[in-house]
Amino acid sequence: MGSADGPKADETDGDTRKARDTAVSERRFRFLVAGYAVSSYGTFLNMVALNLFVYETTGRALAMGLFMAVRLASGFVAGLVVGGLLARFSAKSIMLWANVGQGAVMLVLILAPDGMLTGALMAVSVVIGACGTLFMVALRSSIPEMVGEDRRAWANSLSITGRSLAMVAGFASAGVVVSLVGYTAAFLVDMATFVACAVTVALLPIAGGKGAGGSAPEASEGSESSGGSGAGKGTSAAKSGRRWRPVAFLALAAAPGMGLMVALRGVDAFGSSSHNAALPIYSTSLDASNPAVFVSAFWCVWALGNIGAQQVIQRYAQRTGRSVGALGFGYGTVVMSAAFIAAFAGFPLAVTAVIALIAGAADGLTEVAYTSHLQTLPATLRGHAFGLSATFENLGFGVGMILVAAALDRFSPLAVVGWSHGAAIVVAVVFLLRVAGVRRAERTGLRKEEAVEGRPDRGDRDGAEVSRG
Repeated sequence: MGSADGPKADETDGDTRKARDTAVSERRFRFLVAGYAVSSYGTFLNMVALNLFVYETTGRALAMGLFMAVRLASGFVAGLVVGGLLARFSAKSIMLWANVGQGAVMLVLILAPDGMLTGALMAVSVVIGACGTLFMVALRSSIPEMVGEDRRAWANSLSITGRSLAMVAGFASAGVVVSLVGYTAAFLVDMATFVACAVTVALLPIAGGKGAGGSAPEASEGSESSGGSGAGKGTSAAKSGRRWRPVAFLALAAAPGMGLMVALRGVDAFGSSSHNAALPIYSTSLDASNPAVFVSAFWCVWALGNIGAQQVIQRYAQRTGRSVGALGFGYGTVVMSAAFIAAFAGFPLAVTAVIALIAGAADGLTEVAYTSHLQTLPATLRGHAFGLSATFENLGFGVGMILVAAALDRFSPLAVVGWSHGAAIVVAVVFLLRVAGVRRAERTGLRKEEAVEGRPDRGDRDGAEVSRG
């Protein structure tokens, strides 16, 4: 009896310890998300304030386009190198210095004399674009180490919720902050948000990055879902750092549908550029005297849908212990793209509000599904995959902004958004067919194995017995 009681007591202690560790890690992650939300508020605040400041300083709309292009190009380059950085440095150090860099460059802009404003603005564009990508990739690729594999969907949903709330607050308050207290005060607020996030990161023990992917068990687990050969090559790339880019592409190819998933993300970013560029034009056609009202209302309703979807996803993950899969990403992309097209179709405002709500909810679903799916890769490959994803997203959005800006001079917002998001729908359908085909092949293979095991006339069982000697 005593020996029977021993394992039960040990098992109870183990469960209690695991529950306590989970609660601690989740509490720490909530603090990290709070800091991330604060810095995201600063990001969206400066997205408005800096663009206005650039236009007011230079007096040219082309300067705003150049500012955005440099920012996207910096994010593009950062996506290429962040995988190698995560192989050499901890995720905590990358997230910390990304925020320190953004805060420091905002201080440079505040203190820059009038004759050096243009150079300071370019420096801000480079640093904000690069550091924003570095922080995002380091955070997302390290979530499995921070909260555990089984809590990925919850953590992703929580971080997206914080970012969505920050986006609403940043966009809604930017005009008020700039008009009431001026650009310098807005830049000081922006700098303070990055400092707050840096302090939060510095105070928390954050796993991930250097050393996180070196353990054999974790790499082995990831290789089962993503391809064993890719895992082995990823480990060597993490150690050498010289062949990381081809290894990252091979990792995406090794996992069924993963490469197509990242490509779809880039096409989706291309579609996103169309509605971002077309919204002000469409809003002006609705109310030329106050075009900002429709744009602000649209994004607020979109954010409500996004936040609502995160709440549903969090409850689903807690109740079932499962994350939203690849199919959720594909279907969500189709619904989101269709909703954005419908938003420019001239429906009554009440109907458009419902469409914006649906677009936000679908966008939230795709974000969680996509992030959670990439996190199934081995830790040695995860940073490279997220870096490549950020590169594709910046490339798609940047190219989209150029093409869309040219197209909007000749075509209506509905037509431009229609073919841009239509391309995303086409690729999403291809992706869904690919995923369905892979799953059908897996089910067929399982049925064949079960049929073989159940037929003694095939002699498989006898062969197994002989081989065991």
